Amino acid sequence: MPLTLHVATTNPGKLRDFATAAEQHAGEVEFLSLRGMEDIEPPPENGATFEENARSKAIEYSRHAPGCIVLADDSGLEVDALHGAPGVRSARYAADAGFAPDLLGTETDDTRNNLLLLKNMSGVAKDQRGARYRCVLAAARDGECIAVGDGAVEGTILDAPRGRGGFGYDPLFYLPELGQTMAEISLEQKHPISHRGNALRSLLAQIIPSNLEAL
Repeated sequence: MPLTLHVATTNPGKLRDFATAAEQHAGEVEFLSLRGMEDIEPPPENGATFEENARSKAIEYSRHAPGCIVLADDSGLEVDALHGAPGVRSARYAADAGFAPDLLGTETDDTRNNLLLLKNMSGVAKDQRGARYRCVLAAARDGECIAVGDGAVEGTILDAPRGRGGFGYDPLFYLPELGQTMAEISLEQKHPISHRGNALRSLLAQIIPSNLEAL
């Protein structure tokens, strides 16, 4: 019987990633959206690391789903030339800086974040634009963290967006080995190499072989 994990996110991009993961791990695991997410007060994401935030979210959300294993993640972009920024503040990068370009009111948070990244990377040499996506996934049950998986993928930051897929910083995150950005590859291509896919494989390796006997 497949292991059921209840995913604590309303982010459409992340939900698409998990849906693709479910296909890749068919028979081993199934992912369900955590019921009632809209009625649960989100825990503060004020940790200094991705792991702190992921653990905090998984533990808090698991208290609202007794007996269930709840999965939560924290992920983001680390840019070498920016000393690891935006890091844990990736989703709030532009908001933290008060950066609000006038794009006729049509810009999204992702658009603002990408524009600020481009602004801050202006003038940085091509060979100094290294970056990585990081993801930490935490699984918790009844208020206790039972496993943590960490994953990353290396790339570089372009000076202009490419591709219409993905979300977040994907249009600027270039994968040299594929010659494409994260926004240009398919979900099926993305899962085997992505930070979220790597973190998920790390997590599942800890909890599937035991058949949950210790859980």
